[in-house]
Amino acid sequence: MKFAQIIDFETERADEMRELIHQFEEKARAEGRKIAPVRRTLLKDRAHPNRYLAVVEFNSYEEAMANSDSPETTELSKQLAALSTRAPAFTDCDIQELGDL
Repeated sequence: MKFAQIIDFETERADEMRELIHQFEEKARAEGRKIAPVRRTLLKDRAHPNRYLAVVEFNSYEEAMANSDSPETTELSKQLAALSTRAPAFTDCDIQELGDL
């Protein structure tokens, strides 16, 4: 079953966070490592300009957990947390339906 994690966070340094993520993905590709997420969507809260929601989709819960446990992801998470103004909140979701309209 496909799986998604919603990450609710706040930052005043979103551009730096995006750059870290892009560097992480480029390095993984250069090293031939598989990037576990199959899709990511970044949402910005209109009512609270420094609040963001990231929806990260995986092929399965197991792939998501293996990704979370990797040393590279752990290091990226620490770097992203350092750029946040509060600790992120995580919501784990099984995707029940997915489609384009």
